[in-house]
Amino acid sequence: MTTKIMAFGEALIDFLSNGATQAGELESFTKFPGGAPANVAVAAAQLGGNSHFAGQVGDDAFGHFLKSSLESYGVVTDSMLMTNEAKTALAFVSLDNTGERSFEFYRNPSADMLFREADFKPAWFEGHGVFHTCSNTLTDESITQATLAGIRMARAANWVVSIDVNLRINLWPDHNVDTQRVIDWMQSGDVVKASLEELAVLADDPFALIDESLTAGVTLFVLTDGGNSIRFYSKAQGKGEVVTPKVDVKDTTAAGDAFVGGLLYQLAEQGGDSDSLAALSQAQLTDIIRFAAACGADSVTKLGAYPSLPTLEQAQARLSTF
Repeated sequence: MTTKIMAFGEALIDFLSNGATQAGELESFTKFPGGAPANVAVAAAQLGGNSHFAGQVGDDAFGHFLKSSLESYGVVTDSMLMTNEAKTALAFVSLDNTGERSFEFYRNPSADMLFREADFKPAWFEGHGVFHTCSNTLTDESITQATLAGIRMARAANWVVSIDVNLRINLWPDHNVDTQRVIDWMQSGDVVKASLEELAVLADDPFALIDESLTAGVTLFVLTDGGNSIRFYSKAQGKGEVVTPKVDVKDTTAAGDAFVGGLLYQLAEQGGDSDSLAALSQAQLTDIIRFAAACGADSVTKLGAYPSLPTLEQAQARLSTF
């Protein structure tokens, strides 16, 4: 049975501004499918992975648009629920006259936040797999408990648990991140990906937090730092570093999700269970992270989210350049 990759969390609509900045000029918005876990699911599917999205959208036009969009890219949506209790989440993305983005979220609550522990089905966790979450499902107590329940079910099935910190401060009530909640969730994973900037929000000493996480049970900790080298820390293999390729950047929207999709695809190819993860050598970890970096680098050379995510052939071609 092909190893599953299941990304859990929010799928939402990104309404992107036309960038109108002149006085009297009307600003308009165009809808695009979005949400970090949904992007990761598409990234893995584009590479040829057995990719699934788990979460909830509204039983509305936007929800059906997201479902069909995911399916059109090869993502399995059997674990994607729809509800009439709330609407699909929306995010309006505007540009100021310097080109800086600002976000306005309509998500209080949205359908994704009403997913509950009982909504997970044991059948979703059959076989080998990788279960992936990010911190946007920690902004409310109920969806936090559902997220942790999914992690417990994945662990019981001996799946690899993947964590992308992906901290979005403006999604938290009063922009106040519950740092201990995030740290506890982060340290429940087998594989953690975080940026240095995110860790600085969570702790005074980001590198002490990495050490603490490895001691707590994390097997592999991947640290990104913008365009700088990617560092990784392994409980068994020590630390390593991967230089990121230099590319002509057009749009960074999906860079992180492309990287994570590439990482999860490779982990699934290695077996998709915690034993195979622990057995990876330093050289194998380096190759896996180089591949993920190639996916991220390739995505930023193209516009958009889903359309920018590379196929396996495109990722391999990019990998050959560095």
